[in-house]
Amino acid sequence: MNAYIEILRPGNAFMAVVAVILMAIIDKQFTANVLIGCILVFIATGAGNVINDYFDFEIDKINRPDRAIPSGRIKREHALYYSIILFIISIILSFTISTEIVAVVVICDILMILYAYDFKKRILIGNITVALLTAITFIYAGVIVSDVNLGFYLAVFAFIMTLSREIIKDTEDIIGDRQAGANTFPIKYGQKSAVIVAVILNIIACILTPFLYTTGVFDIDYLVVVVFADILFLISAKMALSDYSKENLHKVSSYMKIAMFISFISFMLGSWINIIPV
Repeated sequence: MNAYIEILRPGNAFMAVVAVILMAIIDKQFTANVLIGCILVFIATGAGNVINDYFDFEIDKINRPDRAIPSGRIKREHALYYSIILFIISIILSFTISTEIVAVVVICDILMILYAYDFKKRILIGNITVALLTAITFIYAGVIVSDVNLGFYLAVFAFIMTLSREIIKDTEDIIGDRQAGANTFPIKYGQKSAVIVAVILNIIACILTPFLYTTGVFDIDYLVVVVFADILFLISAKMALSDYSKENLHKVSSYMKIAMFISFISFMLGSWINIIPV
């Protein structure tokens, strides 16, 4: 894969696109703004990933030596210029949708830069920022399709699930983060405490999943599919509690990402009955 594409972390960026597509499917809003919104959120998320790698150069030499910058495939200063260009493009594209989207994109761009530069080194602040950015993606999509209420409901679930996974990722990266002088939750309070907090958040997310069915937001199809996500979240929790090694926590993080994707699929299927005309 080309290094300039790889550094965008397209898989990660596509998860943000899924949020927009999901809201478009649920609200049956297949417009030009939705298409632009997908392109925009991919570019903005990619820009955030690039600037993050720029500031994480020293940490990634330990934790992720195969990434584009520490491996020497992209010069560090070139990554900075690349991220700036992408951020500018995202803001320009936002003007083609609405002033509300401009505001959301500018706020998110600023948060991503602050996260990469400073927030990620602070206890929980970095984790909360990433979770908030993920949540805002659903609100952003809600603004595009004129359904902010549903966007808010999904944002709450995205926030909890993402915050849990971010704490697990910090626990996985504790060695490199400590050497780089970061002050993350697992460094301050220990791996066991960090994993317990992440597991509690996982359980809260699982407990709340029936809410979207009982309140009539989604139909029974959602409930059937989201059970698989809940099971995977609980398996991940058990794995995390049993072994704090980097290798195991990396697997846990991957399983949690899959569970989040299954959750997104359940949201879509939960509205399927309203998509297909009877």
